Amino acid sequence: MRDWGKKYGPIMGVRVGRREAVVLNDFEAIQEALVKNKDVCSGRPQHPLLTKYLQGIVFRTFDETWEAMRRFGISTLRGYGVGKKSMEERVQEECGHLNKAIQRVEGKAFDIRPILSNAVSNMICSVIFGQRFDYDDEKFQEMMRNISNIVSNRDIARMARTIQFLPFLTRTPYVHKNLQKFLKIQKDLFDFVGNIISSHRKSFDRDNLRDVTDAYIAEINKEKKCFTDENLLQFIRELFMAGTETTTSTLRWAILCFLHYPEEQRKLYEEISKVLGHDGIVSMSHRSELPYTQAFIEELYRFRTLVPLSLQHLATEDTTLRGFFIPKDTVILPNIWAVHNDPKTFDQPERFNPERHLDAQRRFVKSHHVIPFSVGPRHCLGEQLARMEVFMFLVGLVQKFEFLPDPAIKELPDIENGNGMQAYIPSPYKMVAKER
Repeated sequence: MRDWGKKYGPIMGVRVGRREAVVLNDFEAIQEALVKNKDVCSGRPQHPLLTKYLQGIVFRTFDETWEAMRRFGISTLRGYGVGKKSMEERVQEECGHLNKAIQRVEGKAFDIRPILSNAVSNMICSVIFGQRFDYDDEKFQEMMRNISNIVSNRDIARMARTIQFLPFLTRTPYVHKNLQKFLKIQKDLFDFVGNIISSHRKSFDRDNLRDVTDAYIAEINKEKKCFTDENLLQFIRELFMAGTETTTSTLRWAILCFLHYPEEQRKLYEEISKVLGHDGIVSMSHRSELPYTQAFIEELYRFRTLVPLSLQHLATEDTTLRGFFIPKDTVILPNIWAVHNDPKTFDQPERFNPERHLDAQRRFVKSHHVIPFSVGPRHCLGEQLARMEVFMFLVGLVQKFEFLPDPAIKELPDIENGNGMQAYIPSPYKMVAKER
């Protein structure tokens, strides 16, 4: 898409399957569509899979129910600690559990993904369920495996991409088989979340709301039109899935960068060690003292864009962008990958270079052109929590461990190619975490 954009321009029409789509290939075009024309360009394409099974907040069309749940999500996440000291304390506690789990591997080569997923998922659990789970909890592990299968199973990813644009292929053997796998996993996730909701209902006290689930039940009890049992189930499942995989994958890309660019890991450790020592506890207040760490994370978001084409938008009315007529029901694809790899903004964008985000005084400079969480009214609901987790978990990991390649494998793990249904996530890899 980016290469085509060089020839056809920042706003480009393509045909994807049976649908007409418009690709936005630069920052200005994305801003014009998703911010300036947000009321027209914030819909979601609807097709059988999304309409029937994925109607929480992420894939719901731009309607009254979406607006109500979005407002509820923002205010309630903030009310239960996101962006506050209480959430920092939960992340700090989880850092301890994460480090102990890595220590138990005893310096052997291993895949860190399951341990990272446990830690990240527990932060979501603490907000929406009011509890964390032990990493060995059987039901918790079953749920984590289900999330991993949905996000990283190549066959399920191909199936989902196929029926998004070619829904008539649903009955073909390959697509049908993998759709059934997907639906079975979704049912298991709904069962897990449903059991927790049932438990909350039994102990519900309107004068003592413990977490996001309680807060949503309170809205249902007020008989507000947009708040229903079905929407609660979908809303919680989406927060849980999206909040787990995105941050986990970002941290896995970070560790891959440590393996490929050990000098960057050394610089990070020197800065973190100088500020926190070996036993200091990281908090968000340390960000100003850790400019290189902030630059590393900003470059990580740019270098390995987690959702390269964002999530599909839809023009809900006829509109124009840069003088081009965009008919109602046209799919809009914001090419965030192209923005993050635009040589007009980033010199040699193919290079991983945290230094580009530091000024002459070595102070961190945030780039308006690094937009991993998208922009406009549909930007990621969990952005604030995700940024907190990435910063604090990453500092905690580098403070305690040096990450090295698996000595049994001659080549470094692949850092160029990702896979996934909507997200660009690293392929499985092993490495060594050496205690400092």
